[in-house]
Amino acid sequence: MANNAQIEIQIEDLHKSFNGHTVLQGINLDFYSGEFVAIVGSSGCGKTVLLNTILGQYPIDKGIIRILDRSDENWVLKKLDDFNELEIDNIHKHWGVVFQRNALFSGSVLFNIGLWLKEIKGMDDETIIPIAKKALTAVGLPDDEAFLEKSGSDLSGGMAKRLAIARAISMDPYVFFYDEPTTGLDPISSATIHNLIFDIHHADRTSIIITHDKDLLIRLRPRTIMLHEGKVHFDGPFDEFEAAQSDVIRPYFETMPLLHKRIMEKVEIDPQLSKRKGLNV
Repeated sequence: MANNAQIEIQIEDLHKSFNGHTVLQGINLDFYSGEFVAIVGSSGCGKTVLLNTILGQYPIDKGIIRILDRSDENWVLKKLDDFNELEIDNIHKHWGVVFQRNALFSGSVLFNIGLWLKEIKGMDDETIIPIAKKALTAVGLPDDEAFLEKSGSDLSGGMAKRLAIARAISMDPYVFFYDEPTTGLDPISSATIHNLIFDIHHADRTSIIITHDKDLLIRLRPRTIMLHEGKVHFDGPFDEFEAAQSDVIRPYFETMPLLHKRIMEKVEIDPQLSKRKGLNV
């Protein structure tokens, strides 16, 4: 990454433990605006804990997370702890988060897309409907009235995932976080999501993906970060990760398909997370 590239999120010496068990042990990472990044590693290495800590779901034990504050005309990096609640809500409403189990709300397709537009941006239904239709079209879903009124619980796994992404798109975020976006999907649906993630990424949008999906990495070839025992073991181009022969990377790379298949357990999401204004899950 060029030296003059804008840092979107900066992590410095981050530590996090639960009940005396250390999960993150001194993470140092910079995520740049417009970057396409995948975070990989064996189960329990700290991937999802890292994501949730960035989102502010977990307090920091030690270290610093800095976020790009775009409310300042000069765009400055600001410590996460220094944002007040209103300011962090403003940051979160420009972040799109797609969780492993989608975290769809009960209700219609239109309700799922429109809730945040109504509550956060104060839009009325007349304004929301064309935005919802545009977002649905972007993810390859129908945009007719019958589909808008369809219950989200009646959608297939692949369609539910696309709806979750459409909901995030509708807020026009500048950072997308994906937590295992293809888990539980068949190969055809997974390939559709791969293409969708790639298509909606652009130079002004940062995409950060937590995944065990080897096919996703091979197809999209992102900057690849591997966590191992709570530390950054690898950070570089996917081509170098794919070719690496280390005794940590090689076994993991070979077993990725099996790990991807096994990650089917329910994701634990803080109930308060979906209630926070501006956090688009």
